[in-house]
Amino acid sequence: MRRRPADYRRLARRRLPSWIWILLGSFSVAGLVLFVVQHNHQQQDPSQLIVERDARIEKVAPPRLNFTEEVTSASSFARQLAEQMTLAKAYVFIAKEHNNLHLAWELSSKIRKCQLLLSKSAMRGQPILLDEAKLIISGLSALIYKAQDAHYDIATTMMTMKSHIQSLEERANAATVQTTIFGQTVAEAIPKSLHCLMIKLTSDWLTEPSRHEVAEENKNSPRLVDNNLYHFCIFTDNVIAASVVVNSTVSSADHPKQLVFHIVTNRVSYKAMQAWFLSNDFKGSAIEIRSIEEFSWLNASYSPVVKQLLDTDSRAYYFGDHSSQETNSEPKVRNPKYLSLLNHLRFYIPEIYPQLEKIVFLDDDVVVQKDLTPLFSLDLHGNVNGAVETCLEAFHRYYKYLNFSDPLISSKFDPQACGWAFGMNVFDLIAWRKANVTARYHYWQEQNIDRTLWKLGTLPPGLLAFYGLTEPLDRRWHVLGLGYDVNIDNRLIETAAVIHYNGNMKPWLKLAIARYKPFWLRFLDSNHPYLQDCVTA
Repeated sequence: MRRRPADYRRLARRRLPSWIWILLGSFSVAGLVLFVVQHNHQQQDPSQLIVERDARIEKVAPPRLNFTEEVTSASSFARQLAEQMTLAKAYVFIAKEHNNLHLAWELSSKIRKCQLLLSKSAMRGQPILLDEAKLIISGLSALIYKAQDAHYDIATTMMTMKSHIQSLEERANAATVQTTIFGQTVAEAIPKSLHCLMIKLTSDWLTEPSRHEVAEENKNSPRLVDNNLYHFCIFTDNVIAASVVVNSTVSSADHPKQLVFHIVTNRVSYKAMQAWFLSNDFKGSAIEIRSIEEFSWLNASYSPVVKQLLDTDSRAYYFGDHSSQETNSEPKVRNPKYLSLLNHLRFYIPEIYPQLEKIVFLDDDVVVQKDLTPLFSLDLHGNVNGAVETCLEAFHRYYKYLNFSDPLISSKFDPQACGWAFGMNVFDLIAWRKANVTARYHYWQEQNIDRTLWKLGTLPPGLLAFYGLTEPLDRRWHVLGLGYDVNIDNRLIETAAVIHYNGNMKPWLKLAIARYKPFWLRFLDSNHPYLQDCVTA
């Protein structure tokens, strides 16, 4: 008898349990779904599959660890390890001080393991787990307890560290003082090449009397007192420095023949200065050379600075031997240049040039890069001194230069008043004489005979004498710091009318900042035979 399909189904149901049939049915459905999905994927674009895969990975991947937050989190093992490591480092130092080298070695070993674990955590972007940190934390804790048990407690640690810090500070201060002294010594020393040049030029002056006649004629030139021309004054005993200032000024001027330079030097440099400027043509500009000894009126009965120069205590303070001075003394304030009469001559400009109405003062360590004649047409609004202010940073305000604990200063001046720079200044000599600025300068010099109002230099008395009489100029007229600051923006230097090598690293010295030296060298006549001979010699 032939069976029908329904009979087979009934027979199968009788032979197999029902749960097996349910399981087989679910497998069949799953297989069908899998087949359909695979078939659909085979039909999709491969690039679309990659995008979908990346999206699934992004959903599954945990966010990257912010290790900074992890280390600062109060509940993280990374912070606990970092804090224990810091304490362990202190105990390493203390253990070595007490000659417990084995403990120091054990601590150092644990510290290295701690650093390695922290580094791995930062690299993989995952937090440190308990299993990883447990052994190191327990080991470090045991060693720290061991160190404390050896009486290396926190109080001992603090006292020891404090004494070491104090010792290091004293050594650092001593090194700073020594560095300042050495820097000043190098800055004050005359380079051999410059000394050689001075000797050659002085010899020329002495062996060629014809130059004396030319020098006398130049002194009587009507151009020296012509207020329709542009007058500049330079006070220096450095021939090469003065030459670069004059050469850079005339090279940058639109009409160099309208420029007049008034150079004042001392008796030692006078002959060399005359010989140099008489043997070189500076594009037709007029140049006057004078010696400070010619000013007979500048004596001790008139000038407080001259009186200080003759005072025994002042000479000992500035010119004495300070090698045995205590390390906390200030060698910078003892620099003899601060009592140099040439340095203070800037306060006597109206008396040196009584017929002039306006003049530009230039330091010997500047380089002029643009025409300075527009300075003479600037409106100073009745003020005496046109200068670039330097208070963009806090340490260039009055309270940094002057002693405001003295009532004589605090009662008359604003401690937050803006400082300004000497080195490139335009002076209205008519307004100067009217305000009698030189008398104000004399008053403050006499008040500071014991050096309690300020310590050093010409700027502090200048800030006092020209207080309320200074007109701020555009910063681009005068850029400072090329003698000490290695980080001046090149764009600032290139757009400056005058760049100033204030500081110990003068451009004519070997310790000059190499990056700034080319700005100075391009105005030095390096092809002059005397310069070549002296450099090679």
